Amino acid sequence: MSSTLITPTFAANRVIKMSDSKKNNFTGEQTKAIHAGETPDIVSGASSPNLVMSTTFVVDANAGFSVESMEENDTWVYTRWGNPTVHQLEEKLAVLEDAETAVAFASGMGAISALLFHLLKAGDHAVISDVAYAALSEITNEMIPELGIEITKVNTSDLEAIRKAIQPNTRLIYIETPCNPLLRLTDIAAVAGIARQSGAKLAVDSTFATPVATKPLALGADFVIHSLTKYLGGHGDALGGVILGKKEDLATLRKKTSIRLGGCLSPFNAWLIMRGLATFPIRMRVHQENALQVATFLEQHPKIKRVIYPGLPSHPQYELAKRQMKNFSGMITFQMENGREQAARFAEKLQIIHYAVSLGHHRSLIFYLNSKDLLETSFKLSTHEQLQSWDYFAGEGLFRLSVGLEDAIDIISDLQQALEERS
Repeated sequence: MSSTLITPTFAANRVIKMSDSKKNNFTGEQTKAIHAGETPDIVSGASSPNLVMSTTFVVDANAGFSVESMEENDTWVYTRWGNPTVHQLEEKLAVLEDAETAVAFASGMGAISALLFHLLKAGDHAVISDVAYAALSEITNEMIPELGIEITKVNTSDLEAIRKAIQPNTRLIYIETPCNPLLRLTDIAAVAGIARQSGAKLAVDSTFATPVATKPLALGADFVIHSLTKYLGGHGDALGGVILGKKEDLATLRKKTSIRLGGCLSPFNAWLIMRGLATFPIRMRVHQENALQVATFLEQHPKIKRVIYPGLPSHPQYELAKRQMKNFSGMITFQMENGREQAARFAEKLQIIHYAVSLGHHRSLIFYLNSKDLLETSFKLSTHEQLQSWDYFAGEGLFRLSVGLEDAIDIISDLQQALEERS
């Protein structure tokens, strides 16, 4: 039997992009999660996305050596510049977020850092959420101001506080909703209006909400950031981050910060995250269903002082949550007396729920965050109003519970036995 050897040509090294008409054929979120960005391999006909681990690619003699000459549709040259597997992930994420394009990074913090360094220079000013992802808070406490960039931190749920913080040189308003770890919300559309009036860009970290819940670009944001490590990857086995927005903004960002700073996403991690995305909308439905049952149980437990979950009517911004979020996600926080002591008990007694940092995985995770520690390190709140809001949401400390995909009855039973009095 004879066989035919299929030899790839330089044409096979071209970026394969979906046409706009094909993108428009994806109407359902689950269909988008499975099919967007993916095309059968042009050489082998493989249905599933290929994992292309090569760091370099065969090109013709006209290929340039500097990224300055690179165009978005050029051939693959070097994986730090771009990679077929990473590109497929970027296409899928752009469709899920209703964005023109996306740039993937090695981590969520890689995406955040690239955006800050791309948008801000000495003499600029930015308004940043006073409570947000800890590493973002810390880099804007120290490193960014040391570069001659002024940072003002406000409770971004307070629209008047944002307005008062705006200066003539304000270039960026950065919000996170729900914010980590408080689960406090910010009205994206309202802040987008403030940004437009001031001539600033609006960036939204939507990691906790995910595209299933909220589409910040449709509400007026200029950039959306996700930690792909969390719900979008969903399995706790791959770091990644992404910035989404308009092509005219992100093509420049890709050249100036993504490629030059070197925070590129590994193709292997891109492949893992893309595989996780196939079940993303299904997973988010179960995360929400489980979280609502767990939050209701905790709210009724005598040892629990306060539960914060956007899907509960007791959340102080429940009406905003219903208006802005189609899915309330799987994140819960709650307060207890003697939090440190209970944390040790949870770490010892929990059997299904892992006592570990991070969130958005298929398994449930819990971790205690002490207010005194956080206020001395990450969140250096300066006003009475900021401290008052922190105290309402966090008290002396809070447990951050990422409700996973286990059966809700088993998650609740695990919490119940860990909350029992010692015999």
